[in-house]
Amino acid sequence: MLTKLRVLLAEDHTIVRDGLKWLINGQEDMEVVGEAEDGEAACRLAKDCAPDVVVMDVSMPRLGGAQATERLRRTCPDTKVLVLTAFEDKSYLRQLLKAGASGYLLKRAAVNELIHAIRTVASGGVYIDPTLAGKVVDSFVRQQPSGHAPQQGNELSEREADVLRLLARGHTYKEVAARLGIGVKTVETYKTRLMEKLELRSRADIIRYAVRQGWLRGD
Repeated sequence: MLTKLRVLLAEDHTIVRDGLKWLINGQEDMEVVGEAEDGEAACRLAKDCAPDVVVMDVSMPRLGGAQATERLRRTCPDTKVLVLTAFEDKSYLRQLLKAGASGYLLKRAAVNELIHAIRTVASGGVYIDPTLAGKVVDSFVRQQPSGHAPQQGNELSEREADVLRLLARGHTYKEVAARLGIGVKTVETYKTRLMEKLELRSRADIIRYAVRQGWLRGD
């Protein structure tokens, strides 16, 4: 029997929420297990429903998307957050990544991009809307403190560096495993090890590190 990805929708507009529910439930490997009209309800329902992914709007009453994302990452660490928003400002993107979001998708994106983004973050990858990817790289580069030399990656083995590079580019564990010819569990082990070595705590840290090594420029 096919195990379906459990998705919680956090969106205060009923029409939008109903449309998302229809699209997601139309996939053979996904199902909507809960709906929330505000950030507080999203955090409460996540504890009850144990979703794999929360599709989170940024602007919601009672508790905004960034605050709700940060709380969810503390209370439900196994749940991934995919932000779905109309805001293209890189400050929102940076804020949500810092809060622990695994993905950032614009509401004007195509349907297949939404489905792909959900699968990507559910599999442990990072998804950033292609139209915003360049802004993320530029922003992280500018965050490099003046006079601070970028780390050269000498702390990592060649295979660990390969895993980090692919994860930073948004590939899922399964995709990384296929590209490198190793098992998914091995990818997870490499990720844990490299994050410990480099003292990285979030997906934003992984992307920032890759940017500082020059691994994402020109992608």
